[in-house]
Amino acid sequence: MAEEKRYGADLIVESLANHGIDYVFGIPGAKIDRVFETLEHPKTKKSPQLIVARHEQNAAFMAAGIGRLTGKPGVVLTTSGPGASNLATGLVTATAEGDPVLALSGQVKRADLLRSSHQSMRNADLFAPITKYAAEVQDPDNVSEIIANAYQAAESGKQGASFVSIPQDVTDSPVNSEPIKPLVAPKLGPASPSDMTYLARAIKEASLPVLLLGMRASSSDVTAEIDHNFQPETELIGDISQTLDILVPLLRGYQVAPESKHYLSELQSKLQDSDVPPALTDQKLIHPLSIVAALQERVADDMTVAVDVGSHYIWMARHFRSYEPRHLLFSNGMQTLGVALPWAIAATLVRPGKKAVSISGDGGFLFSGQELETAVRLKADLVHIIWNDGHYDMVKFQEEMKYGRAAGVDFGPVDFVKYAEAFGAKGLRVDKPNELGTVLDEAFATQGPVIVDIPVDYSDNAELGAAMLPDQIY
Repeated sequence: MAEEKRYGADLIVESLANHGIDYVFGIPGAKIDRVFETLEHPKTKKSPQLIVARHEQNAAFMAAGIGRLTGKPGVVLTTSGPGASNLATGLVTATAEGDPVLALSGQVKRADLLRSSHQSMRNADLFAPITKYAAEVQDPDNVSEIIANAYQAAESGKQGASFVSIPQDVTDSPVNSEPIKPLVAPKLGPASPSDMTYLARAIKEASLPVLLLGMRASSSDVTAEIDHNFQPETELIGDISQTLDILVPLLRGYQVAPESKHYLSELQSKLQDSDVPPALTDQKLIHPLSIVAALQERVADDMTVAVDVGSHYIWMARHFRSYEPRHLLFSNGMQTLGVALPWAIAATLVRPGKKAVSISGDGGFLFSGQELETAVRLKADLVHIIWNDGHYDMVKFQEEMKYGRAAGVDFGPVDFVKYAEAFGAKGLRVDKPNELGTVLDEAFATQGPVIVDIPVDYSDNAELGAAMLPDQIY
């Protein structure tokens, strides 16, 4: 019996499977449809699950969410032309923020690459400045090695996005080569013993040592980005768990200096006082601190919280507490609108059985609100909270700080409850401050996607802005 013919598309899917890819997010098209057909009707149980999105940019956000949560590249797959170019915002965000992503896009046939033909463009050149790796496949039998190198580039060092352009006749051509075998990433040992000894001594001798640990603290092989405000004397690079196993005994017996304990106690008291919301009033609008406090009471440590960009982003960053790594997500690099809902969808896949929470403004929500249909289709257990004020408010209050007035920040109202219901999700609205807890309780008790519309009082944004440093103006 003759062997079944294998095509470039089979080699692509086999290569993804060998790299342990669980999900592929994307939108199909004629130049890449054989790969979608292979994913939808897999020949092996190891094949990744295909998740169709409603916009390529959001598919890239979902892949980046996988990358941020797991440290392993998430995969996005799109067609040629605008299917590829729609990835740009998602990939530049991933690269800027250190989220590993492998993006694959269709391309016109190789014979049409230099013609002014339908959807012909220089894909790899477009993405080279905003990714860590950008290449176009020219030989069908080379597709697996290019995917392997793109995956490795996305995963190593400061992580980010890689992009591979695949002409249609590459996916449709018979191939003879086998997929690159599963690769095992090299494991670093602990940091230098002399550096750890130096660090332990420095901590013991400091009157008040301070540890600033961001999400990237859990990445083992990232070298510091130097600037005028951050010039480290010594860097410890190595496996974080092995390093801590050696460092902790070196710190045995350390105690906070007595004169520092009172100072720390005062700081803790000020921090707690800053989180206290104002007393309830008769107005319909709800103060940001009331929303943050209500969320803090209901969000368990194992829940993922994804925050979009807007005034809510500043309030959440300053007042919401999270105690598990990679469970509180912000777009601090590009500050890209629309990331929260796609990230939350990714979280429900990576962390099944754990509710995810996403937060946006009424402006940012509609940048990716169409993915609510994706969430419903996946039965994603998430609560999306909209801080509704009728403006692009983070722009508005900063313009008012700079110019005494705002411009270009107003838009019309949307009934988000009906919007949610139109997609098959549950929609809830808080009509007055004393309903906030009851509505959130209902939202968190509901299985599947829920939208909660909360009218927010941003009148204290001026005070918030006054507390920001000049270089913190967003």
